[in-house]
Amino acid sequence: MAKPLKKLVSCVILDLDGTLLDTDGVVSDVLKGFLGKYGKQWDGREAQRIIGKTPLEAAAAVVEEYGLPCGKDEFLAELYPMFFAQLCNIRPLPGANRLLKHLSGHGVTMALASNSPRGNIKSKISYHQGWKDYFSVIVGGDEVTAGKPSPEIFLEAAKRLNTEPSSCLVVEDSMPGVTAGKAAGMEVVAVPSVPKQAHLYTSADEVINSLLDLQPEKWGLPPFQDWIEGTLPTEPWYIGGPVIKGFGRGSRVLGIPTANLSTEGHSSLLSEHPSGVYFGWAGLSTRGVYKMAMSIGWNPYFNNAEKTIEPWLLHEFNEDFYGEELHLLIVGYIRPEVNFPSLESLIEKIHEDRRIAERALDLPMYSKHKEDPYLKSCLNRELNHL
Repeated sequence: MAKPLKKLVSCVILDLDGTLLDTDGVVSDVLKGFLGKYGKQWDGREAQRIIGKTPLEAAAAVVEEYGLPCGKDEFLAELYPMFFAQLCNIRPLPGANRLLKHLSGHGVTMALASNSPRGNIKSKISYHQGWKDYFSVIVGGDEVTAGKPSPEIFLEAAKRLNTEPSSCLVVEDSMPGVTAGKAAGMEVVAVPSVPKQAHLYTSADEVINSLLDLQPEKWGLPPFQDWIEGTLPTEPWYIGGPVIKGFGRGSRVLGIPTANLSTEGHSSLLSEHPSGVYFGWAGLSTRGVYKMAMSIGWNPYFNNAEKTIEPWLLHEFNEDFYGEELHLLIVGYIRPEVNFPSLESLIEKIHEDRRIAERALDLPMYSKHKEDPYLKSCLNRELNHL
C-alpha cells in the first residue's frame, strides 16, 4: 500500500552534528577530559541543553552548570584544539551515507545548515569521502546574525539554493533546529539524538527513530530501492558474551524466551546502533548456530531504564542455557522501536518480526553469513575444553 504523500519538496537541507555525524560521543570524551582537570565529572546531564546550540551557547551552559572558573570564550579556546584532534574519529550516523548517496544519485539538491562555524563544518566533512561534493550550499552559524532556533540559517540556505522555503525539507536532530525549520516555513523531519525524547518534537512534521527509517517518497522524492522482503541489509556487526537472566518477561509475559546479553562493555557499540529490531545469526557454545531476531533499545511498552540487547533465538529449546557463550552476527534491520497500545499488539508484532527474519535468512545474501568464523569460534572454544 502506497504511503500518503505529505508534501512535495525539491530540496533537502540537513543539519550536521547529531543528524549526519555522531559528534556526541567525541564531545563527551573531550568534555570528560577537560572537566577532569577541574575535579568535575561529565555525566551527560547537560547533553540535552547543548544539543543544537551555537558553540558559545553550549559553552555558556557547561560553564554555568559545572561552576567552572573560566568564561565561555576561554572554555572554547581550550576545548577546540582537543576537539579538532578527534575529528578523524567522528563517524557518520547509521543511514547517513546511504541517504546522501541516494539523494545525490537521484539529482536531489542538498544543503548543509549548522550552527557550527563554516570552517568547522568543512573540516568535519573533509574526513568523509564524497561529502563535500554532495552539498550545493553550506551555511555556518558564523554566516548569519542568529543561529537556530532562529530561522535565518535555513532561510539563507534556501536563498542560496534559489528555492522557495516551502519547497525545502529539513532533517534535524535538535529542538532548536526543528523550531528553526518550522519558523522558516519548511517541512521538518526530526531524528532526535537524545534517547526517549521523541514525544517532545510535536512541532515536527514527522519524527523518526534514525535515518534508516526516512522514507523520501513521503515528500515526493525518489524512494529507496534497497529493502528486501521487509528487511534492510546492513554492514555485518558482531556482539557476544554469556547469556544472562533478563527481566523475566520474555517467557512469562510475552511467551517469547530471549537469550539476554549484558550491556557491560558494550556501551560504545550500543550507542553506534539505533534502537530497533534487527536479525541475523546466533552461535551458542554447546549447541550450534541458529536464526535470530533481536531488539536493541528501551522497549517503550515496558519503559526500560537502560538500553538493552534482547536476542530471540528462533528455535525451540528444551531447557535454559544461562551462562553459555553466545555470539551474535547482525546482518540486517527490520523496523524501528515503537510503543504499542496493548500487550497483544506487541506480541503480534514480535511474531511478525520472527516471520520476516526467518524468511529473509533463507536468502543467499543473508544465509551465507551462517558460516562466519565468529559464530563458530564459541563452538570451537567449548570443544577445546572437552
